[in-house]
Amino acid sequence: MTTVKLLHALFALISISGFIYRGLLKINRPDKLQKKWLKISPHIIDTLLLSSAIYLVFASHQYPDGFNWVTAQIFALLLYIFFGLATLRFSKSRRGVLISFALAILTFAYIVAVALTKQVWPLVL
Repeated sequence: MTTVKLLHALFALISISGFIYRGLLKINRPDKLQKKWLKISPHIIDTLLLSSAIYLVFASHQYPDGFNWVTAQIFALLLYIFFGLATLRFSKSRRGVLISFALAILTFAYIVAVALTKQVWPLVL
């Protein structure tokens, strides 16, 4: 399970790095987003990321029952996807792109904090 956990962390790092790169392109050079590898590679990485997450949930028996940290991560993941789509597809203004981009990164940071602390509210002391 340790290997899968490390792979999961690696996929998460690659995923957020790719999102930041694509987000910066959307802000500064949106024409560059049309490259085929920028359209295909995120789907491959995110599939590997999600697959490893599902494996870890079942292997660790940390099922999303009630509102626990796993459930919080699932909801945050849905928010991250929403903000990511807003950033890369739906926002037409530069301001909209910047706001959704910042919210996506903050949501991703929340997901990481929850994963590290296994707490729904990881920043509350």
